[in-house]
Amino acid sequence: MFKKLDKLIVKAFVGPFIATFFITLLVLVMQFFWLYIDDFVGKGLGVDIVLKFIWYQSAVLIPLALPLAILLSSLMTFGSLGESFELVAIKSAGISLLRFMRPLFIISLFVCGIAFLFSNYIIPVAFLKSRTLLTDIVYAKPALDIKEGVFFDRINGFAIKIGKKEENDSIIRDVIVYEQTNPLQDNFIIAKSGIMRVTADKRYLEFNLRDGWRYEERGNNNSGNAKTDYVRLGFKEFKKEFDLSSFLFVQTNDSVNRNSERVYSMRQLNKAIDSLKKENNRVRKLLDDAVKLSTFKFLKYIDDTTGKKPIADSLFRVAKSLDELIPDSAKYLVHSDAVSQVNSLNSATTNRDLTMRDKEKLLRRHKIEWHRKIVLSMACLILFMIGAPLGSIIRKGGLGTPLIAAISFFMVFYFSTTVGEKFAKENTLTPFAGMWLAAFILVPIGLFLTYKAMRDSQLFNKEWYYRMAKSFRDYIQNFKSGRHAGKT
Repeated sequence: MFKKLDKLIVKAFVGPFIATFFITLLVLVMQFFWLYIDDFVGKGLGVDIVLKFIWYQSAVLIPLALPLAILLSSLMTFGSLGESFELVAIKSAGISLLRFMRPLFIISLFVCGIAFLFSNYIIPVAFLKSRTLLTDIVYAKPALDIKEGVFFDRINGFAIKIGKKEENDSIIRDVIVYEQTNPLQDNFIIAKSGIMRVTADKRYLEFNLRDGWRYEERGNNNSGNAKTDYVRLGFKEFKKEFDLSSFLFVQTNDSVNRNSERVYSMRQLNKAIDSLKKENNRVRKLLDDAVKLSTFKFLKYIDDTTGKKPIADSLFRVAKSLDELIPDSAKYLVHSDAVSQVNSLNSATTNRDLTMRDKEKLLRRHKIEWHRKIVLSMACLILFMIGAPLGSIIRKGGLGTPLIAAISFFMVFYFSTTVGEKFAKENTLTPFAGMWLAAFILVPIGLFLTYKAMRDSQLFNKEWYYRMAKSFRDYIQNFKSGRHAGKT
């Protein structure tokens, strides 16, 4: 009997899980594209480049899509079973809700393991390649698009204006090519017509111009009195090439972004964190020694100047009046050098704080990434512990109420994780507390919902709230009627 029930619940869960996973992944990818749509449009990117980026970015977003898919599919599964009264029949047979949830709990644990392996081994590579490709796309120049009647100045050193283009965009008329290499000279070409084409390797733009004039100013006219030669040459045919290498999409080597902690596995993060701790301790010790040495030199200087007491008493003497410690002839010199020494100490302390702050920030980022890999995988189990009991309480299948509830709890998870990460980066919370903030919030909610579901709670039954409100109104009315009867 239990095996049949296990098969029933697994079969009811797998279908919605697969569907919601791919839908969720598609929505997350489209949301990412919406943020960078301006950087993709008009760049002349090939289909292979776009598909490659979608492939890498989808891999990066899988650990975020899995928890939402688990939450939504578990809500739909238990909601549908509750709506068809199958949960009631199972409970009446003496089978507890926890026993009925066990097969899906095991599946959620399995998905957690898959998510962790994905975060540890695949996402670092996918993130590295997607970031590198996105950077290349963002910094790529827009595609070559010369419009009629408008100067096109994106080719280095030239401004091109075409009066009219024929339907095939090859035959051009009323062409002006202005050379911008020397702003103090006028070098330009005017032609009545021509043929425009791009070479096979897309490296050069060729203009085969006809019936035109070439104007060129020769000489150095930096000085107002300098003489220049103005040359005008007529031509029947003239060929002009423009270098388009700056328009070509060039992919950067992945090694450029290898220094980010997001591209490390757990083993690499452990090694990096250990190295950063040792390096921070070493730098902290060196900086402390430098400050102590500067202080020692300052105190020794006072001793040498006053010639009264040893260094051990210097701190005590600094607290006294300078009139008692320093001779009148040396006061000005001691004061000037003391100010210089204090400024030097202050500068050394400030530099120490800035250096250590940067190094501690780098260490925190590595720790945050270490916890992120575990948090995103455990989120599958945490959200299942919310979705399953919540679905059995709501008792609604389909994509209506379960979708609203799933999005609500996922937003709580996402925003609490984001806020916790921000606090961890700012050192307001520790990396552990910041990255596990969502778990601290959602786990008690999941336990509460499980407790309510096991006792057939009417927590989300609007009719129950209506009956409670009606009973409360009746109680108030009876109370008022009793008080009125007592007075009479």
